[in-house]
Amino acid sequence: MKANIHPEYVTTQVTCSCGNSFTTRSTAKGGSIHAETCSACHPFYTGKQRVLDTAGRVAKFQQKYAKVQAKKAK
Repeated sequence: MKANIHPEYVTTQVTCSCGNSFTTRSTAKGGSIHAETCSACHPFYTGKQRVLDTAGRVAKFQQKYAKVQAKKAK
């Protein structure tokens, strides 16, 4: 194995835009990382997920284009 080819693995402070911060280890230079989302604010982890009504959207789309098809048939 070659010596000294791997980057230095240092303790890194990760700060989220929500204000949450935690310490991990990383090869990032500078010892700090800024994240847009984390497990404290991401909807998947907080349980505040929004379910989209895709069935309603499909029905609305079909109604809209049924009128267009009726006009073309005439």
